[in-house]
This record gives sequence, C-alpha cells and structure tokens, in this order.
Amino acid sequence: MSAPQGRQRRRLTATETDLGVVRQTALLVGGGDVSATEAESSLAELALLTDTAGADVTETAIQRRSEPDPATYIGKGKATELAELAEMLDVDLVVFDVELTPAQQRNLEKLFKRDVVDRVALILDIFAQHAHSRAGLLQVELAALRYRLPRLRGRGTQLSRQGAGIGTRFGGGEAKLELDRRRILARIAKLERELGDLGRSRETQRKARRRHQTLLVALVGYTNAGKSTLLNRLTGAEVLVEDRLFSTLDATVRQLALPGGETVLLSDTVGFVRKLPHQLVESFRSTLEEVVDADLLLHVVDASSPEADRQIAAVRAVLTEIDAAEVPELLVANKVDVAAPALVAELTGRGAVPVSAVTGEGVDKLREAVGVRLRALNDVVELFISYDRGDVVAALHREGEVLVEVHDAAATRVRARLPRRALARFAPYTV
Repeated sequence: MSAPQGRQRRRLTATETDLGVVRQTALLVGGGDVSATEAESSLAELALLTDTAGADVTETAIQRRSEPDPATYIGKGKATELAELAEMLDVDLVVFDVELTPAQQRNLEKLFKRDVVDRVALILDIFAQHAHSRAGLLQVELAALRYRLPRLRGRGTQLSRQGAGIGTRFGGGEAKLELDRRRILARIAKLERELGDLGRSRETQRKARRRHQTLLVALVGYTNAGKSTLLNRLTGAEVLVEDRLFSTLDATVRQLALPGGETVLLSDTVGFVRKLPHQLVESFRSTLEEVVDADLLLHVVDASSPEADRQIAAVRAVLTEIDAAEVPELLVANKVDVAAPALVAELTGRGAVPVSAVTGEGVDKLREAVGVRLRALNDVVELFISYDRGDVVAALHREGEVLVEVHDAAATRVRARLPRRALARFAPYTV
C-alpha cells in the first residue's frame, strides 16, 4: 500500500530492513465485542506479529464496542482521537487487530493520513517475508490477491506500485502488476492452476507412501510453540528456528525412527494463530493436506504460555476448517524447561507428553508415546499361515506388531496388530 497523499512516508529498503537500521513505527488498535482480558491478550499477540513484520510498537489503544461502526470500525469520535494521537507520535502506520472492510480501511486512511493495516494484511506481509519454496510463494501471492481484489475500488493507481513497508510486500510475484479486476482474476486463475499441478504431484507422492505402508505423523500447533525445534531434535533436521512468529512456512518432511523399530515420516507444518486469515487457510489448503492425510497429529503446545488453552482452541478451530478434526491427536507440552510446574501438570493431566525440544528432556518418552499411539490405531487380527509362507510371517513382523505366534501341527497361528492400510494385503490369511 502506498501512503495516502499529504504525508511523506519513511519507506524501508531491503538493506535497511536487514541491517535493522530503520524500522517503521506503529500504533496498534484492538478491542471489539470481547472482554477486556481477551482484548489485551489479542493486542499483545498483535504486537508480536508487528515486531515480526518489521515495525516497532509505539503505542496501543483498545476500543470495546458491541457492534463495529460501519464507516470506521471504532466510531468517528474514537477514530478522530486516535488520528490526533498518531500525528502527535508521528507513527508510520496504524494496525488494527481485526479484518477491516474495504470502506473502513479507506475512511480510516483519509482520517489518519497514513497507512492503515488490518490483521489480515499484517499476517500476509509476514508470510510474504518468510515463504521461500515455489509452493509457498504461490500460495502467499494467491492469498494476497484474494485479499486485494475487493479493495480495488477508489484506490486508483495506488496499488499499482510496490513499496517495502508493512502491507506492501505480499504478492511479490508481479512487481508491476496492474491491479485491475480482470488482470487479478486472470492471475488468480493462473496461480490456482499452478498450485493444482503441484498438488497433483504431492498426491502422487502420497500414493507412493501409502503403497509402501509408510505412516505419516504431522506436527501441528500454534505459531512459535517450538514445532521446528522439536522436528530438529527428533530427526536431526536443520530447519530454521527463530523466536518469532511464523519463522518457517514451508513444509518439511523427515524420517523418524521409533523405539519399536518402525520408521515413520514426520512432517512440520505452518503454525496456526488466532484469527488466521481465511484467505491463507484457503491458499495453503494444498499444503495442509499433509495434516488431513496424517495417521497421527502431534499437537505441540507452548507449556510456558498462560494462553495455552486459547492457543489449543485456535489450532483445533483451524483443524476443523480443513477437515482434519477427526485425525487422532497426541498433545505435546513443549518448553517444560521454562514453564511453570502447575501449567505443565495441568497439561500432563490432560494426556500431554511433557518435553523440552531445546534440552531434549522427555523426547525419548515422546518417541515411545508416538509408537504406542500408532500401534493402538491398528486393528488386531488373527491369521493362519502355512509353513511354506515364511515370507508372510516375516512381513507381519516387519509391518505390524505380532502379539502371539503359535506353531501347531498344520501351520503358524498369529495374532497381530496391523495398520488398516495393510489389512487387505493379509486378508487371504485372516481367520
């Protein structure tokens, strides 16, 4: 977004941003029809998001209303008051902790005479900075164009140029894109086709995995809960780890050896957040199919956060939105090395496995718990195998868990726990 006329904006170059020489300053505005505690909690998270996007928070404000004002969201009086505050503080932009309508955003920018960014644009901006793979870049651009499309009216040529401030980085695939409706729709269609091709390639890989009876475990959780650190600890991967929200976006899959001798695939996924923009959920749906297709979800929770319950609820809400609510889940209480014992005990009482991905505490028990949960998902069957089919008995030991093996006069009788995907293969020998 370029700045409204009447005020000279400080724009950041990539070099200045990387060196930390210049950062934008921001006024944060939260509230709405929520309790004071919830409003403050959400605004604190917005401050972390703003920092991750590359701006320093100068001041915050809360305006609680039972109904949003159609023109300014916070009401004309409050908007005028905050416009004076923004001018006095000389902030570069004002960030709202909600998704503003196009009309609200235009009205507020005229009143504030500086950029107004809503929560959706802020998260899109962060995703644009952190996406590196081809799929990630395409998905972020698609989400950005879906966000921009209804905001074309009345903006003239302002959106035809890209800047380097918050709210201007996303959609970087077309630096000189003329943002009229027809060209945006054409670009969206092209991105959807390209993502469809990538999705078909991933589906081919999933089919190959299913043919080889390979189980998939997916890491899910709130952003900054420590999923990437845990992936590195469990598998020896070298995924980027930063103490920032959404530091990694691109999916990573590594092999994980379990104590029982099984080897499964462990997949890291994008972190979730409260009020995750619908545009991003839709655009990243193809990536999140790994979650839907998983045999088990490791739901990583930051045990040191007083917001753990709200974060768990936010993750499960997104899982429901992508049709993954029925996938079996194992809670993992991470960061126990810095968490309050009472919070750890409360999560453990709900079945969570306590670990510290940083120190390694509890990681061996987590591997054991994963193996137990995966085996518990399997069906127990009885098989009657003739002595000339020793290869079948060997395959049972390799692909399942043999509970009882008895050799009688006619054949080998086996009771085994098998993954559902392997039942058809051993069906001819099932009693």
